[in-house]
Amino acid sequence: MCGAVIGMRVGLLLCRYDGSEDYSVARRFRFAVVDLDKGKNYPLNFVCLLPTKIDADGKSQSVFMQIFGDKSVEQAMALLTGALDTESDPEVKAEISRRLKLLESKPIS
Repeated sequence: MCGAVIGMRVGLLLCRYDGSEDYSVARRFRFAVVDLDKGKNYPLNFVCLLPTKIDADGKSQSVFMQIFGDKSVEQAMALLTGALDTESDPEVKAEISRRLKLLESKPIS
């Protein structure tokens, strides 16, 4: 859990899609950003999905980037790092680590 730029207390809800052969390993996971101050149960507290890649190219801004703007990479890293610290499933931890590596090459503003 960490404070967002816009004053929201946000966290990650990790959803796994098992049993679907047409999903690649990376697509088997969805990372939902939730507002911890809203309803106690998902989907009432849903904010947006955490994109796999965060590109500030201005062409295809995700909802996550629209919400967190210049702090998107920093916010994503904080959410993923927090999730990595609390997650126990090795497969989920591997996916979180993979996403963190994708973000580490991005400069934090």
